[in-house]
Order: sequence, then structure tokens, then C-alpha cells
Amino acid sequence: MRGLVIKSTGSSYIVRMDDGTDVECRIKGNFRIRGIRSTNPVSVGDYVEVQSDQGQAVYWITEVCERRNYIIRRSTNLSKESHILASNIDQVALIVTVNHPVTSTTFIDRFLATCEAYRVHALLIFNKIDLLTEEEMAQLTELRALYESIGYETIELSAISLQPSDILPLLAGKVTLLSGNSGVGKSTLLNALFGREVTRTGKISNAHDKGMHTTTFSEMYELVESQKSKVESKGWVIDTPGIKGFGTIDFEREEVSHYFPEIFRISRDCRFGNCTHTNEPGCAVQEAIIKGSIAISRYESYLSLLGDCSESKYR
Repeated sequence: MRGLVIKSTGSSYIVRMDDGTDVECRIKGNFRIRGIRSTNPVSVGDYVEVQSDQGQAVYWITEVCERRNYIIRRSTNLSKESHILASNIDQVALIVTVNHPVTSTTFIDRFLATCEAYRVHALLIFNKIDLLTEEEMAQLTELRALYESIGYETIELSAISLQPSDILPLLAGKVTLLSGNSGVGKSTLLNALFGREVTRTGKISNAHDKGMHTTTFSEMYELVESQKSKVESKGWVIDTPGIKGFGTIDFEREEVSHYFPEIFRISRDCRFGNCTHTNEPGCAVQEAIIKGSIAISRYESYLSLLGDCSESKYR
């Protein structure tokens, strides 16, 4: 039997079978050691083969079907290498905030680089604009201009006043991964999108202006609530726990520049084909930084990824 993993709690999984029924599944111990260096050998968005024990209401995942793509980051669990956020997705909607809490450009750039590496379309959603001062709104405008100049689509909104029609066209007919730091408003946005509480929201820590985890597991929600009669409006939204840092994995040093579109574009004019854009003569990227054609924040993020490749450590 075949199905789609729509929820993961770490110890068990909810699988939507091809006949539309949902069953709770587990994986056997030997499944975890078949060369899978991941904290979650099965992820939300996976298509899996399922079998049941005859005479018992117990279902087991026996195989993960080939993945079309996935978004992966370095695991904070030192005994493992990676953690897959979600698989078989059409796009990522990265929720960011200029303040309350602050999403760093390094985090944004690392996430976007991973989307580029795994060929997943990325959308930037700037949330909580209702809380921003005039100065912070100007900062938001600059950030939007930066990422749009690179080629990324951006929107700004306030999740607490969001109408489903404001964002549904961007999600309809697609499998979308919602991600971002804790406290950026993913759960509030998701609840507004469905017009009901589908996931719990939390408060920002007053002491550190940081988000506190409210989503503790990953889950897919089907977008058929508001327009059930329109097949083209169907889609899925994947909610995941908020993440603090984004450590990359499996990046080759010579490929990092490929994941920064503006750097890759300009690097074609470098004197040397294997230029790392650090201290080589005739580097077109260095010249572009001096001229302002490449943002310093983006270049610093590029350098931090080079550091990941050479030091193999989580950042």
C-alpha cells in the first residue's frame, strides 16, 4: 500500500493512504540503520510503502519512495549528519521579520542557498509589518529591493490581519513548505489562511525578543477548506518547528558561488575559472562589491558558507 506522510511526531507518522484514509505508522528499528545518516529517515512529504501486521491494527513504513527533492540542514544532533525539513515540495515560503524577532540576513541567505542547491523555488514573506517603526519599514523596503534585484519574489504582510485571498493565489496547486525562525508568525499565518486554529501560537520572550517553540512536529495541511469545488485551488502547506540556525550540508567549496545567483552571474568575468572570490587577482566579484553591485551582506553570507565547507561545523 502506498501513501503520503502528512505528519511526523518523531516516534510515529500519519500517512494519508491512496484511498483517502489516514493511518498511524511506525518504522521498525532496522529501518533506521540502512545507511541513512539523518535524524529523520522519513520526512513529511515523503511517499511511502506501508504494510500492516495481519490480525493487528499496526502499520509499518517499509520503504520511502524516491524523492523528487527536499530541503535539508545540518542537524544539531551530533550523532547524525542531517535533518530533512520536508520532501517533494514545489516551493518554500520563508517567513522573516525585520524585528520582533530579528531574522538575520545570514539565516535568509543560507536558506536561499539551500533552495538553490536543491532547485526549490523560494518566496520571501516579510511578516509583522504592523509592529515596525518608520525606520524599520525603511529597512524592510531595502531588504525587499535587495532580494528582488537578485530575482526572488517577496511580499509583506501582517498575519494577524491576513485575509486568505491575500496569499492563497501564491499557494494554490502547490506543495509549500513554511519555514523560519521561532516567533516570526508561521502559526498565526497558517491559522489566518485556514480561518481557524489549526496550530498553536506562542508569545515572544520579552527578555530576549526571541520566539519560543510552539510547533513541535511537522505537519501537512491540505488547502481545500475555502474552495472545495475548485480542483485548481488545491494544494498543501507544510508547517515545521521554528529553527534558530541553518547549517548547510553536502556543499562543495567550488559550488557555493553557484547558489548565490548574482555572484555566479558576475563570476563569469573573473580572470580565473576556479576563483573563490576571496583574494585572487582579477576577481570580478570583488570589483562588483566595491561598486555596490553585490551587497556586502550577501558576500559575507557566501564567505560563511565557504567556512562551513572547510571547517565542517554547524553554524
